[in-house]
Amino acid sequence: MPLDILLAVSGVVLDLLLAGKAGGEEHLPAFMMVPMAVLAGAPMGFVRRWPFAVSLYLAAFLIFTDQVGSFTSHTVQVLLCVAVGSVAHRCAWRAVVLSLAATTVATAINLADPGIALTAENWLFTVLVPLLPAVIGGYLRGPAGRLENDDITPDVLLAGGGVAVAVLSTWTDWHGDGLPVWLAGMLAVFAGLSLGVSRRMPGLVFLFQGALLVAADRYLAEVVTTCLVLTLIALAVFAFRVASWTWTVAAYLAGCLLTATAVVADAGTEVTPFRVAVLMALVITPIAIGRYLGVRQAVAAAERLRAGESARLAVAQVRADQLAERERIAREVHDIVAHHVGAMVLRAGAARYAAPEGPVADALGDIRDTGHQVLQDLRGLLDVLRDPERRPGLLADPADVVRESAERMAAAGLLVDLDLDPAADQAPLVARASAARIVQEGLTNVLKHAGPGTEVRVTLASAGEGLAIEIRNGRPPTAIERLPSSGRGLAGMRERVRALGGTLTAGPDGEGGWRLSASLPAAVPAAVPAARAAT
Repeated sequence: MPLDILLAVSGVVLDLLLAGKAGGEEHLPAFMMVPMAVLAGAPMGFVRRWPFAVSLYLAAFLIFTDQVGSFTSHTVQVLLCVAVGSVAHRCAWRAVVLSLAATTVATAINLADPGIALTAENWLFTVLVPLLPAVIGGYLRGPAGRLENDDITPDVLLAGGGVAVAVLSTWTDWHGDGLPVWLAGMLAVFAGLSLGVSRRMPGLVFLFQGALLVAADRYLAEVVTTCLVLTLIALAVFAFRVASWTWTVAAYLAGCLLTATAVVADAGTEVTPFRVAVLMALVITPIAIGRYLGVRQAVAAAERLRAGESARLAVAQVRADQLAERERIAREVHDIVAHHVGAMVLRAGAARYAAPEGPVADALGDIRDTGHQVLQDLRGLLDVLRDPERRPGLLADPADVVRESAERMAAAGLLVDLDLDPAADQAPLVARASAARIVQEGLTNVLKHAGPGTEVRVTLASAGEGLAIEIRNGRPPTAIERLPSSGRGLAGMRERVRALGGTLTAGPDGEGGWRLSASLPAAVPAAVPAARAAT
């Protein structure tokens, strides 16, 4: 919004400057000067959003101001070219062609004064005046117009400063006997605005400023100094953006030639070594400044690259330290837990052979088998601890894990009724694995909190492409002594389900029992981090 307001105000002020210099409106009342300036300049506030509509409006307004003999036509001709450039930069090519056609017609009508025929030079102006901003706007659409840093603040400052220098130092000479007022004003505005794209097109802007300098030296000597200043600024930006010394030397020689064209007044001017040295020093100054700033920018970029590389190395070192610590913890866990569990399995196996039959033998066999399973799961968890990026494979089929859990809980005293839907085998492996762990934890909770003899119904069914799990237990048969609990079982199940984007509910069923149900989708949502989905 501030930039749009600035564009509108600039358009109005430009027309007030031109109309005021001309002494007000020629064929309109004096009080119409301000409304005409607003009608001409205010639409520039919309040129960034609706450039095609603004260009058509300005083309029609240019024809109107030309027919009523208003000096505002000079301002509208300049602003119309700016709008055409914006159309070429932002709109489709069909809109660009239509805008160019409307601008060409309006420009031809503006040039065709009563009683004056359209000469070849006027026809050339009619075509080139709209074409030049369209070419610049179209060029800015391509990748060559992009910078690594998209900050437009330097471009705005260059364009604003260029327009200020070009307009304020030359506008008193626009009513000379040379070029038309609108053309002189348009060239001044474009000369300043071109600096705004000099960082993206340094070579083109330098050539454009050089061409304006040569034209001013021939047709409007009063503005040669201003054109020379703009040319030297464009040369500095060229040296800043172009790292090649070959092109920099070529630009320096071209700058010396252009400066000599502007400084040497006529063929009779004496050329001395001192004057040549001063001229070469004058031209090398902006190149030295541009190269210095370019080197500073390159050094800053290299420093940012080194800092980024140092940060990546630091992160890698931290990760290596974490992995080393994980490895140490894994070894300690293995040495402590695996030793004791292994000893427990060996003792249970030995006791099993000492008492080959009976409930005690069955219990010892279950302890031995459970110990083997614990050791196998422990090895898988230690592998994950050593390398957290690796997803562990399942030790068994999820359906087998569910059946084994039901059998183990039945052996421990629960009355388990297991209902497995065959279609559940078509669900994704990660969903089936999570369902198996939820069933394991749910049955363990029933054994802890309801005790042996409790009836439990486990249902694992297909729900669309996902899974639905329900674990419902009845009222405990007798008062029980609750087993130790960490309190993390239900929280762990909720975290597992949440990581897959599912839902879990747990609570009393209203009949003295407990009901746990979970729903797991087929695919992990994109918003769920991969690390959590792998949990």
